[in-house]
Amino acid sequence: MQPVVHQSKAILSNGRGQYELVTLQVSAPGKGEVRVKIQASGLCHTDWDSIQNWDKTFVVGHEGAGVVDAVGEEVTGLSVGDKVILNWSIPCGDCFACQQGNVHICENNSPVCGNGLCGHAHDSATTQSGKAIERSFHLGTLSEYTVVKAAAVVKFDHDIPFSSASIVGCGVMTGYGSVVNAAHVKAGSTVCVIGCGGVGLNVIQAARISGARKIIAIDINQQRLEQAKAFGASHGLISIQNDLDFAQMSALVKELTQGRGADYAFECTAIPALGSAPLALIRNAGTAVQVSGIEQRIDFNCELFEWDKIYINPLYGKCNPQTDFPTLLDLYSDGQLKLDELVTKTYSLENVADGFDDMLNGRIAKGVIIFD
Repeated sequence: MQPVVHQSKAILSNGRGQYELVTLQVSAPGKGEVRVKIQASGLCHTDWDSIQNWDKTFVVGHEGAGVVDAVGEEVTGLSVGDKVILNWSIPCGDCFACQQGNVHICENNSPVCGNGLCGHAHDSATTQSGKAIERSFHLGTLSEYTVVKAAAVVKFDHDIPFSSASIVGCGVMTGYGSVVNAAHVKAGSTVCVIGCGGVGLNVIQAARISGARKIIAIDINQQRLEQAKAFGASHGLISIQNDLDFAQMSALVKELTQGRGADYAFECTAIPALGSAPLALIRNAGTAVQVSGIEQRIDFNCELFEWDKIYINPLYGKCNPQTDFPTLLDLYSDGQLKLDELVTKTYSLENVADGFDDMLNGRIAKGVIIFD
């Protein structure tokens, strides 16, 4: 029988720029919930943003993979010992968005665009000295154990390291889904990718898998451009200093595209000043995709939309976790999707500060916390 309560080392933040390694108490799962022993958790810029800006106490982390440790009542299809990837886009199946097939923007469970009231496991699942502690994006993966809704995990049996499986649940899915689910990139097309960090690399390899003929990577770092070519980019362009409207970059892209511009362009930098940049790179009737989740107010020159251009801002690559995660793992097993190669460096909970520092200074494509 599994213990009712686990002592769990975790990264706890006050949402005002501070975080620390603490020991929490993680209880047994309630009805419709499972407890997961986390094996690996990816580090993401969103984690850092939450530490700086959420202004509340919570367990950090929203990318993870592990093993089911306990199963609550009325849970079907999951058993103790199952390997799972955690998913923060938890569908309820009943709301308008879910009924329309848009489970990634569930009106009841989404911590981003829904009311978030139903996606969280029971409040007292994680406590500190008897006080309930919230878990980031309903998950809190920077913890040895976590309790989540059963719909927040996807079971898998693929032969894959937990470190590689852990990053599927956000960065990989966001990049891949933006290409395949949102933009529907066509074979033979030309694609530009602005920013070649973790998400940008997944946009690049998704474009390659989709059959794009020409993939133009754009970054400020030559080393990242070389890495982008290893993931499928055919061309690399160093971003031009002070070219914030991307007029000069647009001219370079047109030189590579018979004077028209790219069919698709993806912004993966999260830099507000570059929010309109993909529009400058696409041809008439092309598609610009803002992948990085810029939320600040941006002024657009409406001439950038001429003519018939489309600008979209998909959430989480329009993810349907129960179908998309197995697809990604199948692509990995077939050798088409690079996941092991994305994990540049691994860390422990004790040196998570090194991981954040490497991430913020662009030294890694993806950092992952490994649990004993």
